[in-house]
Amino acid sequence: MSYTIALNFEDGVSRFITCKAGETVLDAAYRQKINLPMDCSDGVCGTCKGHCEQGAFDMGDDYLEEALSEEEEAEGKVLTCQMVPSSDCVIQVPVASTLCKTQVGELTGQVARVEQLSEDSIELAVDLDDEAELTFLPGQYINIKVPGSEETRSYSFSSRPGDKCASFLIRNVPDGLMSGYLTGAAKPGDSLTMTGPLGSFYLREAKRPLLMLAGGTGLAPFLSMLELLVEKGSDQPIHMIYGVSRDDHLVKLEALDDFAQRLPGFSYTTVVADEGSEHQRKGYVTHHMDADVLYDGEVDVYLCGPPPMVDAVLKHFREQGITPASFHYEKFAPSLTPAGEEVA
Repeated sequence: MSYTIALNFEDGVSRFITCKAGETVLDAAYRQKINLPMDCSDGVCGTCKGHCEQGAFDMGDDYLEEALSEEEEAEGKVLTCQMVPSSDCVIQVPVASTLCKTQVGELTGQVARVEQLSEDSIELAVDLDDEAELTFLPGQYINIKVPGSEETRSYSFSSRPGDKCASFLIRNVPDGLMSGYLTGAAKPGDSLTMTGPLGSFYLREAKRPLLMLAGGTGLAPFLSMLELLVEKGSDQPIHMIYGVSRDDHLVKLEALDDFAQRLPGFSYTTVVADEGSEHQRKGYVTHHMDADVLYDGEVDVYLCGPPPMVDAVLKHFREQGITPASFHYEKFAPSLTPAGEEVA
């Protein structure tokens, strides 16, 4: 029996370790050459303190309150030198990965398929050389080196963790380096080098209704999240508002219809910004966030889209006096690494 532990460092790097039954997180990390902060390893100093976002574990009682107070424990704080997991866990480590003598992982794969879904969107599928190397939290992204250059571009996974074939939705940027490669040169079998996973935008345990706000290719991480929710058998109400600029930019609707069949409680609406559209819902996602999907604020909101969309939603919430129970968002722009932020 063993468990997968996600260690999320404050610089956005995530590393995944295997923790044996009865083993502490600190010991498991050291066994796998990740030097988590520690001074005493006896529950005395508090140096190894982190925050467990999800998962079950036993802390025992062999530690001092000066190292971990009752209030901190109630908030989800843990001492990794005492924490013995009894399920998969996600732990926030409040230091940079470089201070723990670890770094972002690197893996390779081959282009399996490139499909232009619309003028605006490209789907890239990559066969991984060793899928066991790639573990991530749904919502996270990876950096892909553009063949023929030293540049990298960052894309969120649309596939689920553990799949042999990883997939991504990529915006087709005019004169873009990656876009040019995918539309003009890519062929099956091309070798790709990737580093990651990265990012603090990922699905947390679903304890209340979820509202997903996707803009354009910002749909990608939600496809990965929905796969996990199907696997976990979530019974929470989940609503997605998917906004694009033009009618023909709406993609992966068949996949969303399939999720609606497989995931009780999931529904979605689409919105098109183009004033000349014949779509039944026009405008922006902020025009279609009805009260019945906000649950008087008792809702977890996930938002991924271009910067203007993210800024508009933040402004809308402020103006409406809406404070979601948790709010996680990621804004992206061409040629830029996604800047994941979260507001609790």
